[in-house]
Parts: sequence; C-alpha cells; structure tokens
Amino acid sequence: MSEQTLVAEDIIKTRFGEAVEADGRKGYEGYLVKREKLVEVATALRDEFGYDYLSSVTAVDYLPEDKIEVVYHLFKSTGGPSLVIKVDAPRENTSVPSLVPVYPGAELQEREAWDLMGVKFEGHPDLRRILMWEGFAGHPLRKDWREAYFEEEGKPFKSRWPDGHVYRIEDKNPFAKNVDYPAGFDPESWVPEGEAALYAGMGAVDVGSNLRTDHVVVNLGPQHPSTHGVFRMVVTLDGETILKLKPVMGYLHRNHEKIGERNTFLQNMPFTDRLDYLSSMSNNFGYALAVEKLMGIKPPERAEYLRVIMAELTRISNHIFAIGMFLNDLGAYFTPALYAIQERELILDIFEAVSGSRMMCNYFRFGGVARDLPEGVLEKIRSLVVDRLPRKVDELDLYLTNNEIIRARGEGVGVLTPEQAIAYSAAGPVLRASGVPYDIRRADPYSIYDRFEFDVAVRYHGDVYDRYLIRMDEMRQSLRILQQAVRDLPEGPIQEGKPQYQVRVPAGESYGRVEGPKGELGYYIVSNGKANPWRYHVRAPSFINLTALETMAVGDKIADAVAILGSIDIVLGETDR
Repeated sequence: MSEQTLVAEDIIKTRFGEAVEADGRKGYEGYLVKREKLVEVATALRDEFGYDYLSSVTAVDYLPEDKIEVVYHLFKSTGGPSLVIKVDAPRENTSVPSLVPVYPGAELQEREAWDLMGVKFEGHPDLRRILMWEGFAGHPLRKDWREAYFEEEGKPFKSRWPDGHVYRIEDKNPFAKNVDYPAGFDPESWVPEGEAALYAGMGAVDVGSNLRTDHVVVNLGPQHPSTHGVFRMVVTLDGETILKLKPVMGYLHRNHEKIGERNTFLQNMPFTDRLDYLSSMSNNFGYALAVEKLMGIKPPERAEYLRVIMAELTRISNHIFAIGMFLNDLGAYFTPALYAIQERELILDIFEAVSGSRMMCNYFRFGGVARDLPEGVLEKIRSLVVDRLPRKVDELDLYLTNNEIIRARGEGVGVLTPEQAIAYSAAGPVLRASGVPYDIRRADPYSIYDRFEFDVAVRYHGDVYDRYLIRMDEMRQSLRILQQAVRDLPEGPIQEGKPQYQVRVPAGESYGRVEGPKGELGYYIVSNGKANPWRYHVRAPSFINLTALETMAVGDKIADAVAILGSIDIVLGETDR
C-alpha cells in the first residue's frame, strides 16, 4: 500500500470513524461504508474531499456469503485516481439508500442494478426496470438465476469440449417447461405496470402560465433512424415545447454481462467488440487493462504503441461517422454522411489488415496484441495521418462549421452547464463541450498516453453546436497523437510471454477504464481465481450519458429532441448491452 493511500485512509478514518473501514480482502481496494451512513459519507466525499464525479455504480452477488455488495467508483473532476466505496446488504432484503440526491448521475445506473441484481434503492425518484421488461421473473445477474436454456455455469461447456459430444440443450430442456412467471402473472391479461408508472409520471406540468393548454404525451421511437436504433423518448409537450422527457431502452438487451460471467476471460474479448460496434478497438482496450491489472502484467513497448494507434484511429473513425449521422439528424439527408463514411472506410482498411475484420476487430490480448502490422500497413497509416486525414478534417470543417442551418439548429439548443455535466456523470465529448476539461488520457493516464503531446479539447457553451465542434477538435488532437506514435513506433515483441488460449486471473477486483470516443468506458472485474469472471460489469458511456437527456431537452422544441440525441452520439449495442 502506497504512502499516499495510507495518508488518505488515515484522513477518511478520522473523518468518518466507525462508519467506514478499509476493505481488507486480498486483491480488493476501497472502503466499506455502513448502510445507514452511505448518504452522509457520499455527501462529505463530494463536498469536503472533492470527489464530485460518480463514474460507476454496480453490484456484485457474493452468493456463498449470502450478500450483495454495491460498488461505487468516485473521481475528482480535476483529475486523479478513483476512490471506491462499497455497501453490503443481505440477499433476501437487498436495500440501500439511493445516491441520486447526491449524485444525479446514479439514476439510470441504480435502476440497472435494481433490474438486473435486485438491489432496491430507497428514495430513488423512479425505480423501475430499465433493460428487462415488466413482468420478467427475477433478477438475471444474480448467481442463482437460470435462463430458459441453461446448460452450465461456465464455458467451455462439457458438451462441446474436450470430447465434443454436442447436443441441443433445447431438446433436453424444452422452452415451455422452464419459463418462470411472477406469482399471479397471467400473460393473457397482463397490464405492464412499468409503462403505466411511466405514463403516470409524464402527466400535467405546471408551466406557470395563466393560459390553459392541453399537455400531450408523445412517443418518439423506437423506430430507426431518428432515435439511432431501437430507443424511445417519451415526452410531455405543451404545444411544441418539451416539458418532460424520459428515455426508454432495453429493446436490444441480451444480458451481455451474464454472458461475460459464463465466458472465460479470453472468450470475452470478441464480445467487447459488439458493445459500441463502431469502436471495437477501444472496447478491447478497456477490458484488456482491467484484466492486466489483476494479472500484474504489462505489454511490451511496441504493443503499447500499436494499441494507442488503433485507439486513436478508432476515435477519428467514430467522430467522423458521428458528425455525418448528426447532419442526417438535422435533415441534411445522406450526402455529408457519405462524405464522412468515405474517410472512415480508409481507417477500416487498416483495421482489416491488422485484425482480419473491419468492425468486430478482436485485436487486443492480455499483455499485448494479437499480431503485428502486416508489410506496408505502417506506410499506409503514416500516409493517412500525416497527409490525407488532416486535409479531409479541414475540408469537413470548412463545409460545415459555419453552415447557417447547423448553427441555427445547434447554438443555444440542448444546453448542459458544467455543474450539470459533472452531476449527471456525463463523459467524453458531452462533458468537455460543457466546459469541463476532463479527459482520462490526461486526468488519470493509462498505457503510454503520458508520453504524447496533445491538448484536452474543451468548449464552453454546452450546447448541440459545441458538441459538434468538440468532435472536430478531438479528431485534430488524435491526429497529433498518431503522428507522434507512428514516428516513434519501436521494434520488438507485441506480446508479453506466449500466446494465451486460457488464462488464470488472480483473485481480486479491478476497474480498467479508457477515454473511448463516446466517453469513459470502464470494466469492473471480480475474479475468484477461476477461469471465468465472478463479476463482469461494463460502465457504458452511451447508457450513462442519457441520464442528462431530459435536462438538455426541457424547454426546447420537439424538433430539437432528435438533434440533441444525435449530439450525444449513442450506440444502442452499448446502451442496452
């Protein structure tokens, strides 16, 4: 334990006394907080210690110990490492106080922990299921929950390995005989309580006017493409003005985290590709960091440079696509989007050359990367980042930035103040466009980002237009990093040790996070020393950035809702997981 950690522990113990104790389990970190003191401790950590940014909320089912542990990762918006606090509760009556009054960014994350893990957050303003449907039986991330075609707790399944006697589990376990419904549930007469509660909460709003008007509740979505996938916004309107807005998601949910806990550690790498399917290299990066922390390994120099190169190419690829789709949201049809996609295709050529795939790249490995650059690819990357892409970004800037329609639709629309952005746990371009210069590559550096010269892009109006501009700025900064990385790329191995087909990860917990194109992408891993993770949680920026959607939209027009959503840049594969 470092001297700095010991000092922090002394200060916290002095401040909170018996309400807080250090987590003494081997391989674990942070502090266990008494349930009844959670709100008091969290408030003090925010106001007195400067931990004003709640990054992640999740829960772990410690079935053998008959308890659920809720885990919070706190950061300072000025930078620095995390402070982890935890609360234990019995599995039978898992109830803890809500932190939404302290950290509004906990709202959707607490709903997720209730939905999937069965943690009841007392005082939560809207505790409904968020990814599963009302009428679903149980909480699927609990360790004793079984799905309809359950076969075994962990892969590889014995039916497939090592003898290969494959059979269809559906034949041994027919669907109709293993589906549970809640007590008294009748599918034929079911009224979805969650939907009823949702619409009840969207009722009349006092607008402070003497003029009596009817308020109308409208569903936007879940059609594609105006909601960027199967996503729904329920809005209450006064004429064309938005008075309330609630995001509704979960249409694509496949319980990615349950799958991740059944997979081996290495099997999860290609599953991360499918989260933000426009940014698979960044998805690989965060997961690799989390597992490498537990394994205590570090990639070789060349592998570190290759990781950074792929991550920054991913950022450019994502942003150029996001800008094209955003223009489509504004009604510019598809021509600007096609212009942007043309440049993205050249980056995907690089990904295909190094990984064999254009979108689902599966390139990172624990301790390095899967393979080195093929012959001629480095020259292709150098040509792109030194010559073509800088010119194309400048052209895009010239065509779009002062376009009167983009400015009229973006300036002053969907405003999120710096204080609101931090409070709602906004991340990435959404946070930095609101005047908060927080970038994990600088605030809490990982890999070799501390070696590169680049500026943290920041804008100060917090509106739709600045969220467009911030992505233009970030592409230029990524090009600066890429030019340095290509110039300094060393020779040497690309993998620490031998290629891995199965790994044993030491028992403990870790949180690996990267500054993905959409914001902080974090992976919280708990290992019990076996081949499969005990807990695998994804802190998805597309999901958490939606917490502030209502705050951005209230007071604007219904036509602005699609532009505001587009300026957040969500991908539903990551939102719903």
